Amino acid sequence: MTPLDPQLVAFALVAAVVTVVPGADMALVARSVLARGRWAGYVTSLGCCSGLWVHAVASALGLSAILMTSAALFSAVKLAGALYLVGLGLLSLRRALRSKSETTVAAPAPTARDARQVFLQGLLSNLLNPKVAIFYLTLLPQFIRPGDAVLPRSLLLAAVHVVMGLAWLFLYTYGLGRLGQALGRPGLRRTLEGLTGAALLGLAGRLAWERR
Repeated sequence: MTPLDPQLVAFALVAAVVTVVPGADMALVARSVLARGRWAGYVTSLGCCSGLWVHAVASALGLSAILMTSAALFSAVKLAGALYLVGLGLLSLRRALRSKSETTVAAPAPTARDARQVFLQGLLSNLLNPKVAIFYLTLLPQFIRPGDAVLPRSLLLAAVHVVMGLAWLFLYTYGLGRLGQALGRPGLRRTLEGLTGAALLGLAGRLAWERR
């Protein structure tokens, strides 16, 4: 039997902690579930983790180093990401302020266009977050051993994080979906929509003030 790779185990533990810490991905998934239902949470999760994978590949190829060394590019991406989260947060707040009659209307059946929209929301949330790029750029090299092929090893580490992230967000979405009956109450739903919107605005502010 092949012995466990201690470096890989250590990375998995670090990745697990990072994965379960509440952040923009969880807020965005909650927004999707509240607005459209459990299916939207799953698709948003796929988008978020696809964005992680893009950053991971860019880091493995050394492209993220450009973002880290260019103050102008870092600031531009950071500002775009913050504005994007502000937009999503304001949309959630607007939904929270709708009248009771509007919030009790059943959501229409999801379409392929709806799926593309929520997938892109998750994807862009991570692609426009330079903190994710810097996270991979600084963390992955610490778990690459002398003599390892850098690109395959980096992609393996990234795959571990992406799979863990996807599993966690799917579990989170399922849990939110199980609360469907309670979430069907207009007052509670509007409260959660408002809290989600406020959380997204707070995350946007934190991203805007983030230093490299």
